[in-house]
Amino acid sequence: MSYNPFPACVLFLWFSVNSEVLKLLIIPAIDLKDGNCVRLLRGEEGTETVFSHSPSDTAKKWESKGAKWIHVVDLDGAFKGNPGNFEAVRQIVSGISSNVQVGGGIRNTATVERYLEIGIKRVIIGTSAFTDREFLEDICRRFPGRIAVGVDTKGGKIALYGWKETIDASVERTMLEFRDIGVSFVIHTNVDRDGTMEGTETASVRDFLSICPLPVIVSGGIASLADLEKIQSVGETNLLGAILGKSLYSGSIDLEDAIRRFQ
Repeated sequence: MSYNPFPACVLFLWFSVNSEVLKLLIIPAIDLKDGNCVRLLRGEEGTETVFSHSPSDTAKKWESKGAKWIHVVDLDGAFKGNPGNFEAVRQIVSGISSNVQVGGGIRNTATVERYLEIGIKRVIIGTSAFTDREFLEDICRRFPGRIAVGVDTKGGKIALYGWKETIDASVERTMLEFRDIGVSFVIHTNVDRDGTMEGTETASVRDFLSICPLPVIVSGGIASLADLEKIQSVGETNLLGAILGKSLYSGSIDLEDAIRRFQ
């Protein structure tokens, strides 16, 4: 059976405007480092705060509160260039029925295949999407609908290699190229706001959505329900959802409440 990249529920969320307000898919994040569930400040290595020693239990908690998708990032993979928390990811997937998407250090086809084999629904490619176009084209062709690209911006520029370096590239032109290659989704993170609890930067969200021809999930700095309201108010129909991280772990956003209000 072929995988449908756009389940009916996702298509409804993406394309439909209920009255005047676009619905948002609310996605909790689990960032992995040394097998633990952590959060970083502005994506910087060495700034982690450990929130749980059992990422699989954390995933079960978010599922119990209504999460249909879980966003997992292998930080060790992002920093070192190859997955470092595969077993933790496997335990997360095997312990819940919610869909799981994963990114971090995925830079070859074998790693993509390995993740898909354990039940990952969507693989997120970061650095390699910008440095190895042949690889991106190959996996988009082989696994249609299951490849997303993480477009992380720092100081307005695309950030690579675990957010340690930035490149000068036209974001708009690159997004068009990704569409033509067959990328299904874009995960857009404002690294300058990530983990800061400073609130979302609505203007940057609007600017990115306006130049991206693909469905977009946004993240970075979302600290309150008011921030979600600001994102929702942008009103671009390619806005699919929002990823919540530190706001959930600190308690500034209640996941059940967010899902009830926005999803």
